[in-house]
Amino acid sequence: MKKIKLNKKHKRENSTRWIQRHLNDEYVRKSKVDGYRSRSSYKLLEIDQKFKILYKCKNILDLGCAPGGWLQVVKALTSQHSVIVGVDKLEIENIKGVKFIKKDIFDENIVNILSSNFNDKVDLVLSDMSPNSSGNKSVDHLRIVSLVERVIEISKEILRPRGFLISKIFQGGAQGELIQLMKIHLNNIRYIKPKASRKESSETYLVAEKI
Repeated sequence: MKKIKLNKKHKRENSTRWIQRHLNDEYVRKSKVDGYRSRSSYKLLEIDQKFKILYKCKNILDLGCAPGGWLQVVKALTSQHSVIVGVDKLEIENIKGVKFIKKDIFDENIVNILSSNFNDKVDLVLSDMSPNSSGNKSVDHLRIVSLVERVIEISKEILRPRGFLISKIFQGGAQGELIQLMKIHLNNIRYIKPKASRKESSETYLVAEKI
């Protein structure tokens, strides 16, 4: 019984710390002022500021787009004639000029569904997805690898040659076969850890082109 109470206490303490950190986060406060749905919007803004990709793109796909913070940035920084599609298994509030598809990216027919929303191959695939943490490092590692593999698989099918991929990955999560998969299908691979990414987080972002 004591062990159970201790675990519950630790969970409450961790939850309290997360809430305090979230409320004190400068990017959380800034997102509310600027009207963005999430602090992660500033990650994409910084990535684009460095690599100047969005202005080149007309057809854009955001994988795992909820709650829509990256879609807001894409809509603001691309042509009004751009075709912007977001997909997630969670519902999001409507964004004018953006098509949303409620689907799991692991669905077998997802590539056909997504492709049908574009008249041509996609210029840019985005992914800011993170797997749900299980608390087990081995399990979480496999989930990270599986998620990035899926993003690359979809990008391989839907991106035009020399189209761009911007995807969250995790330090220590891109190893072995995953690195080889990247090298087979991607070129000009670069990495960036935006300022809006928390220092204690192992996340970083891959910026690459399809071969």
